[in-house]
Amino acid sequence: MDSDPDKWFYDRVSQNLIQLHSIEDVLHSGRTKFQSVEIIRTGSYGLCLVLDGRIQSSEIDEFVYHEALVQPAMIVHPYPERVFIAGGGEGATLREVLSHKTVTRAVMIDIDDEVVALCQRFMPDFSRGSFSDKRTELYHLDARDYLAKCREQFDIMIIDLPEPMEEGPAYLLYTREFYELVRDKLGDDGIICVQSGSASFNELLNFAAVYNTLKSVFPIVCPYQVDVPSFGGPWGFCFASSKLNPVAISPAEVDKRISDRALDGLKLYDGLTHQNMFSLPKHMRSRLNDMTRLITDKEPLYIYHS
Repeated sequence: MDSDPDKWFYDRVSQNLIQLHSIEDVLHSGRTKFQSVEIIRTGSYGLCLVLDGRIQSSEIDEFVYHEALVQPAMIVHPYPERVFIAGGGEGATLREVLSHKTVTRAVMIDIDDEVVALCQRFMPDFSRGSFSDKRTELYHLDARDYLAKCREQFDIMIIDLPEPMEEGPAYLLYTREFYELVRDKLGDDGIICVQSGSASFNELLNFAAVYNTLKSVFPIVCPYQVDVPSFGGPWGFCFASSKLNPVAISPAEVDKRISDRALDGLKLYDGLTHQNMFSLPKHMRSRLNDMTRLITDKEPLYIYHS
């Protein structure tokens, strides 16, 4: 291995685990008003967006993360029309939402306009024109403040934010009070899906805390996971609703809805994948149920990586 540290990116997956990626090129490195941002080309995963020192998306496997985040909620809902996205600066979450022709309006709130602009400049293949779609409304605001003031309701709400860090912009968008606000903005069949952090067996704090906090607000909460190699292992997500249960839908029904909606470009997601993602192993279910941490405005959760 080349010992020159400038040729390697140190991705701190957790306090106890670091991945090393060879750097082929640095397209951008700097700070915005809210966070550090780098766009690098690695030998392992191609073009990568790095925020606050952590890979958020990689060219090679971003489809795994973004399809897992978006498609289960969109497919389980019988007819998703109005979708809200918090975060998602690369535009790939928006891309997955807009793949559904039922969608008439997609409101994306990302507080960091500089990150969005950099992604459009250096990583246009991630969004694939989604920001120019007439159904898209993009605002650079605080997502919680926007929801508190808006009077409309949404069918789907996707929370695609970095993990909560004390100096970061997202920690108050993981709390029970925020999820209560989300619940009030969802329609009768509404669904929220939250990226929930590492699902590695020894790094479950964020995943379990999001799961427990959502359970304090919604009657139906289903955790699920998928392996995202560039993130260093399995990654957790939480699906929550007042009425709809993703586990109740058969693989055949998932495949039928995919076909009916002409979702021809999916690489990861189908009926069998849906069933597999929501089938957590016994030890994972036990750990999630044993961990009781709730996230509130007064007791927020911070994930430390430095």
